[in-house]
Amino acid sequence: MVFSSLTFIYIFLPICFILYYSASSIKMKNIVLLSMSLFFYAWGEPRWIVVLLLSSYVEYLGGLRIDKYKGTWKAKASLIASVVISLSILVIFKYFDFFASTVNSVFKTDIGLLRLGLPIGISFYTFQTITYSVDVYRGRAKVQKSFADLLLYTCMFPQLIAGPIVRYVDIDEQIRDRKVNIKDASYGVTRFLIGLSKKALLANFAGQIVKELIAGDLNKLSVLGAWIGIIGYSFQIYFDFSGYSDMAIGLGHMFGFKYVENFNYPYISKSISEFWKRWHISLTTFFREYVYIPLGGNRKNHALNLLIVWFLTGMWHGASWNFIIWGLYYFVFIMLENLFLRKLLNKIPRVFSRLYTLLVVIVGWVFFYFEDIGKLKQMLSIMFGFGGIPFSNVTDFAYFSNRLFFFIIAIIACTPVARYVKELLYKFSEKSLRCESLVDITNIIFNLILLILCTSALVGSSYNPFLYFRF
Repeated sequence: MVFSSLTFIYIFLPICFILYYSASSIKMKNIVLLSMSLFFYAWGEPRWIVVLLLSSYVEYLGGLRIDKYKGTWKAKASLIASVVISLSILVIFKYFDFFASTVNSVFKTDIGLLRLGLPIGISFYTFQTITYSVDVYRGRAKVQKSFADLLLYTCMFPQLIAGPIVRYVDIDEQIRDRKVNIKDASYGVTRFLIGLSKKALLANFAGQIVKELIAGDLNKLSVLGAWIGIIGYSFQIYFDFSGYSDMAIGLGHMFGFKYVENFNYPYISKSISEFWKRWHISLTTFFREYVYIPLGGNRKNHALNLLIVWFLTGMWHGASWNFIIWGLYYFVFIMLENLFLRKLLNKIPRVFSRLYTLLVVIVGWVFFYFEDIGKLKQMLSIMFGFGGIPFSNVTDFAYFSNRLFFFIIAIIACTPVARYVKELLYKFSEKSLRCESLVDITNIIFNLILLILCTSALVGSSYNPFLYFRF
């Protein structure tokens, strides 16, 4: 089941709300959320729910042992054991066949492939359970004695499938005690609908551009067509993933949970370092807190630590060489910025530093999109006009002009313009109760319009899952 489906919006979510708000105690509310979350996950992949339960139980037992033997070698051994087991589960399902195929190719061996399906969301919930064990060991989080409550943290449906990666320490108290007021619920509804609009109205449209231009035969592409296609993918992946995060955060507010922000207008960044402080913030935070700093951070082996982090960042996104190349690609630019490029970017006008960042990011999406290395090389050759590729085909300008309105809307939606308008409206509403009522009515109308537009778009669309489901 996906958030951007009529089944979820008009059946699953209303039933969940009715059951949740009918529950009289926080314990009963948690039971409702846990039950609905397990049903939500089992809807699409019932057989893989065992993997989710096993991963959660491993970290639950690890946490109990860490707490029991706190301050001794047994606590550290328990932490290592639980993390190794959780990562081993992830490796078996996501990376074993990749490693085996690589070894077979290089050493001409014949290691059998498991050919297991990839459980949806396994990368996200594995990282979440690991943060629990590590934070209990560090003394940042209290051990959770109830497996049901820890399982609720792991599999809560708003952020189960594609994040954001929520640390246990951030919502520990909210699991035990939380309240929802009208303001929080209203904000949650608006945030959810904004995310739904990003997915249904923008990401899916951008995905059609990608499908028409770069998903098929690249031999027919011109330089202009290639750039239109990869820019379309830049919009698709941003609106798809940030849209999911918006919906997860909105749903969290509806049930009393405050999830961390995962995107902060990354395409307005003035450097690659800044881009990764704005893009997939929860993943960046995870690697900084649980990999980079424990390795030594800036204190020792700085370059090696960064190399490891970006190699793992690429691997996290998928068991394919293009993702590893993509991660190392960003390592190179961040190292260059650390050495000298950031000083130069700070001296030049912002428009040029933003153009530099956009160019690097857009080219980076080529590495991310094409798992076939041959097609990846071909796409880069076309984009930069190598091999006598024509600048444009006869239909390129007509194709672009017919979609110009979308590109204008997409560009505006990548900037904080809407946020500034919202802030102005709230300042306006503070002047009087009448103004505040007018803003509230405007917000309701805005939500209804978004819901109608998204519903219309979803009625005529086929199944279109979020891109990050495969990670």
